[in-house]
Amino acid sequence: MALIIKSNIRKVVKELDKEDAVSSVADEVEMALERKVEDILVEAIERAKANKRRTLQARDL
Repeated sequence: MALIIKSNIRKVVKELDKEDAVSSVADEVEMALERKVEDILVEAIERAKANKRRTLQARDL
């Protein structure tokens, strides 16, 4: 699906890692994040449906 982009993961890790302890990001991180985001979205879609809404909202997450 390509919601998660590895170069963006690297940028965010660099910003969040104040101590500069992590020097690289494994390929598997991209795939794991992709799966987690998809799971979150599936659950959010179910909540929106349960509330009889066609609009996915932040509160569904």
